[in-house]
Amino acid sequence: MRRSELERRVAAASNGTTVTLEMVAKEAGVSPSTVSRILNGTARVRESKVRAVEAAIAKLRFKPNPVARSLAGGKSMSVGVVIQAINGPFYNEALAAIEKGLVLAKYSALFMSGHWREADERRCIDHLLGRRVDGIILMTSCLADQELVHLSRSVPLVLTGRDVAGTRICSLDVDSTPGARLATDYLIGQGHRRIAFIGGPADHPDAVQRFNGYKASLAAHKVAFDRRLVAVGDYSDAGGHAAIGALLDAGVKFTAVFAANDQSAHGAMLALHRRGFKVPQDVSLIGFDDLPASSFTIPPLTTVHRSIREIGVAAAEAVLDLIDGRAPVAKVPAATLAVRESTRPLRE
Repeated sequence: MRRSELERRVAAASNGTTVTLEMVAKEAGVSPSTVSRILNGTARVRESKVRAVEAAIAKLRFKPNPVARSLAGGKSMSVGVVIQAINGPFYNEALAAIEKGLVLAKYSALFMSGHWREADERRCIDHLLGRRVDGIILMTSCLADQELVHLSRSVPLVLTGRDVAGTRICSLDVDSTPGARLATDYLIGQGHRRIAFIGGPADHPDAVQRFNGYKASLAAHKVAFDRRLVAVGDYSDAGGHAAIGALLDAGVKFTAVFAANDQSAHGAMLALHRRGFKVPQDVSLIGFDDLPASSFTIPPLTTVHRSIREIGVAAAEAVLDLIDGRAPVAKVPAATLAVRESTRPLRE
């Protein structure tokens, strides 16, 4: 079906009258095909004709149907976005940035949550493919590399938190290992040697990276790794609270805590307070992710700043490049340290 035929079916209600593309053309004094080409940005006509069409559209309050236009171009004008926890505060800024970037390019975003489970992630992908999305963004996918390569043969794919090679795959480098080293280096530089670590779930790629960064920093500074200082969390406030309780109940001595994400650090801060420890006078505390709320805890939390908003911007740019057949050039800035009042030099 030709584009102009689809456009003729497109209409918007105005004062009870169905406004058609032909009516716009008649009002502007041009052909319907000219109106269609102007709407699609493919027309090479005089500026006076463009202004006439724009004036007619405004007068008649004509609203082109984006669905019909996208189908005519062989695209759904939509991008699927699979994250692992759609209700987590860490992802809010990324989703807003992705949506803004796609909307500016006249694409819609379809958000789904994989819940850190392979079966759920596959269900999300199958649903999005059924909706004929033009590209997919997977944030920290759980799926095997080969499965992701196979998926990219069906649809352009952007990955965050993973490094997978493929002709239609863009892997954005958000390795958490350097950031975790940065946090641990800072605490060691402050004189701390007994540094407790609250990790994330062992099957999360970024949780593994943060644990590895912690251990690598200890090794680089010749600080002995002590398994008793490691508590497993679940990246939640409650998990961080429980982790501190477990360490204290076990009689483990520490002067600083590195929590693998800010939510865990928030919970840890409350647990320390309830057990009679002051932050940072008794225990220094550092997090990871720099959530907006971390500037407003008491005391404000020192944390690894990794802009999730910038990751979202880069992901949106990369998927649009892939869809249009361009090689993505988007990069993610390196992690930095946001030093606030929850840490201080060790005082014996």
